[in-house]
Amino acid sequence: MAKGYFGAAALALCCALPPAPAVAQEAAPIAATASRGPVTNLPLPRYVSLKSSEGNARRGPSLSHRIDWVFRHNGMPLRVTAEYGNWRRVEDREGAGGWVHYALLSGVRTVIITPDAADLHARPDVTATVLARAEAGAQARLGACLPDWCRVAAPGAQGWVPKSAIWGVDADELRE
Repeated sequence: MAKGYFGAAALALCCALPPAPAVAQEAAPIAATASRGPVTNLPLPRYVSLKSSEGNARRGPSLSHRIDWVFRHNGMPLRVTAEYGNWRRVEDREGAGGWVHYALLSGVRTVIITPDAADLHARPDVTATVLARAEAGAQARLGACLPDWCRVAAPGAQGWVPKSAIWGVDADELRE
């Protein structure tokens, strides 16, 4: 089978304003009791993805708070760290983020390739046939995860990658 190659997705994070000081970000209610969100009762932290091609990350959980970041990539994986009403405190792989309205988020799991390049294998084994190679920053949909490997799919390519090569899944997370 011919090897495929897919390039880095245009993960453009635009900084609308300078990042808020930590004190200002902590002023909004951030609550996680027993690692569960107070609104959804889902685990915190957890991963989601951006549902639209643009999402404003605000300094606090309401429309009256100023926009600190604008996420500009549909399907971008984000980590939810807090909940307040209809708002979720999210961060990207570099730690940038803010409060995003829940309607802009999806439960569809995606990941980002983190090393310069990662091989997609036919099986979760380093000796397995390499089906494709993904560049750093490439985005893929997350499938099953074993202790050290995850199955990912991107346009024109799918296969198994080591967990250490992706952002958007916890090291101890297992998925069927």
